[in-house]
Amino acid sequence: MATRRCLLRLLTRSLVPHAPQPLAPASIAARTLTSLPRPLAPRAAAAASLRLSPPRCHFATRSSDDEGDDEEHYEDEEDGSGDEWGEDDGETPAAKPPSGKTEEEKLAEANEIGYKVVGPLGADEKPFKPYEPVFAVVQIGSHQFKVSNGDSIFTERLKFCDVNDKLVLNRVLMLGSQAQTIIGRPTLSDATVHAVVEEHALDAKVIIFKKKRRKNYRRTRGHRQELTKLRITNIEGIDKSFIQQEGTDKPESAAVAA
Repeated sequence: MATRRCLLRLLTRSLVPHAPQPLAPASIAARTLTSLPRPLAPRAAAAASLRLSPPRCHFATRSSDDEGDDEEHYEDEEDGSGDEWGEDDGETPAAKPPSGKTEEEKLAEANEIGYKVVGPLGADEKPFKPYEPVFAVVQIGSHQFKVSNGDSIFTERLKFCDVNDKLVLNRVLMLGSQAQTIIGRPTLSDATVHAVVEEHALDAKVIIFKKKRRKNYRRTRGHRQELTKLRITNIEGIDKSFIQQEGTDKPESAAVAA
């Protein structure tokens, strides 16, 4: 009998709907506070953001040859010392920093190259003369030049001299004219060639390309040689009396012809 009564009570409770009971405001506040999410720790928040962020996919759109080119380009950037193509594209080279050498060391080094700096050209000076039929062979550094009065030559950049400086080229190997020829052994001690520095310039760019087959090795470099432009003003050390005689003979021959 007791079990039947328990079963009947359970059935009646489940079938009869219960009216909702109003909640107290304190219980509502407690439930809202408990339902709020708790702040996560910094490490837990970082881990959650990593789990929620979408995975990054990298798709290979190049072949193996292109990847090799990328590696070569990276190696080129490591080996290079600066801008390969645009660093020296200017018309004039950058100013040289001070060498920190004494005047005696500068003179000795310039003398070994084959020149001597006299000083800047004055505003009233007129070093350029008309052409004279006299030539000289001078050595500047490791190069030899055959020059005459009024010629311009390009040499490797000369140190310790600026634009409009007067130079004396003291390493003269040979002098020649219509009347005589003087050959040095190896140089002529009494002969000098005077010149003026016109500008410091850059030569045309030369491309240097290196490659090794099947080694994934390629190198491309550009080089512009620094040059100094000299204008020859005078050649001394040879007799020029025949030039004056030719100048005096010309009017007489012209008068006879007339």
